[in-house]
Amino acid sequence: MPSPVFNKMNTVFIHVSDLKTSVKWYSELLNQEYKMSEVKDPVYNLKIDGETGLTLDAGPEGTEKQIAASPHPIFNFHTEDIKEAYEFVKGMDYTIESPITSFNDFSFFTIKDPDGHVVMICTG
Repeated sequence: MPSPVFNKMNTVFIHVSDLKTSVKWYSELLNQEYKMSEVKDPVYNLKIDGETGLTLDAGPEGTEKQIAASPHPIFNFHTEDIKEAYEFVKGMDYTIESPITSFNDFSFFTIKDPDGHVVMICTG
């Protein structure tokens, strides 16, 4: 019997402790407009190019979410110019977790979001 589960990534959930702080952080990283007055618990969906969505999830209103961030990146954002992306993030005073690492056809660096999630920025 063929699987009824599609071979397709639908949405990535990032669990956050403070939705407004995370919306600001991710929106500014991705140069997206946002209206803080429209940010309401429990979730905020970022506008992502392509099919896979990105949802910031703070959990039900009135509850405090305990975040256990992975020390490893679980997703990445793409860039065509790794040095420009690095300088952009550096200028925003974001926490840079690792410097640029380059291979023949692939470069990356990692940053941490407000909850300590490691986010990779990469080419290739």
